[in-house]
Amino acid sequence: MIKFPKIPDSEFLDRYKAIQKLMKEADVDVLLAYAHEAEPQFVRYLSDYWPSFETAGVLMGQEGMPLLIIGPESLTYASDRSRIKDIRRVQSFRESSNPEYPGVKLDSLEDAIRDVTGSDKVKKAAIAGYNLVSQLVYGDFKKALNSFSCDQLVNGDDLVMRPRMVKSENELACMRTAGLMSNKAMHYVIENIEVGMTELQVRGLGVSKIYDLGAENEAYPMWTLSGLGGNQAISRARQKKLEIGDLVHIGVGARYEGYASSIGRQVIIQKPADWMLDAIDAAYEAHEVICRELYAGNNAGKVAAAYEETLKKRGYHDWLLYGPAHATGLMEGEPPWIESNSDYELLENMTYCIDIFLHNKDGYGFRVEDSVRVGKDRAENLTNFPKEIFIR
Repeated sequence: MIKFPKIPDSEFLDRYKAIQKLMKEADVDVLLAYAHEAEPQFVRYLSDYWPSFETAGVLMGQEGMPLLIIGPESLTYASDRSRIKDIRRVQSFRESSNPEYPGVKLDSLEDAIRDVTGSDKVKKAAIAGYNLVSQLVYGDFKKALNSFSCDQLVNGDDLVMRPRMVKSENELACMRTAGLMSNKAMHYVIENIEVGMTELQVRGLGVSKIYDLGAENEAYPMWTLSGLGGNQAISRARQKKLEIGDLVHIGVGARYEGYASSIGRQVIIQKPADWMLDAIDAAYEAHEVICRELYAGNNAGKVAAAYEETLKKRGYHDWLLYGPAHATGLMEGEPPWIESNSDYELLENMTYCIDIFLHNKDGYGFRVEDSVRVGKDRAENLTNFPKEIFIR
């Protein structure tokens, strides 16, 4: 039975306090957290609002409640969804087709900055979502800051990412729900996949099932790849039909209450080649090694080293492109990654997507994925899908 938990309002208040503490430590007077439709995480974390068409921001000072910044058209939508009730409409957050809205009275960033800081002087400002922010919003924010004699505008991603790295019990509950949806959807895809289907049709099986189960969206734009072209680390499904002997990669990921949990598995169409069986078995062995190493207090670099050593012994080290896992939560892929040069301590309740991508020079490849939680002794698998050789 699927449970449908929620993040309580009180947890959003705790998030503001945690970030404001970091702002004080960094001498940041005002923070703008920025988001757009494809990358909503910074604003979703602070307001529960996910922009559509337009962009959005959360503006906060070192004390008090933040403001939600939206474009001109989203007020009724934002008022219905946002945990932040003070909402301002600013033209630079409009949709990319750039309507002018003649005669519509809109708000200014100058007034918003003054309201959250309670001051006419800002020494240092930051943007969370620094590599996402549009030139239009960046320029408008910088111009507004000039009115406050602000000469420092810095990258503030870390101010929001640090509190996000360790998940609360409510966040974990949402990720477990997303994981169960992904699990059921992956079973549905494997049970219904057939030779002659297109990659897009297989993708459609997974997408339709997660929505049927109550997902709010995909964890990421899910894809299926079959046969040649499976070596694409990032891709989209094609009109290519599944053929006998194909190794088919299937990615399924549900998003629930903003939180993503993903699964990656393979199906072989009727006639497996020996290399397919061995490569998948090696990936599953590496998966177990990663789960064993994802415990509180371990060093992330040691996880990567154990992973690479396992695949080297199996003869697949030259099939690698990147490390064994990346953090996951409000985005399917978020920092920190676990890579060979990683040097940080794993903390209990950090969450990762195990992401084993193997590809060869002949154009074939696949990935094994699961969303997991760092535990006291080893990882808890939030998606908990069987590691089997699936032949259909």
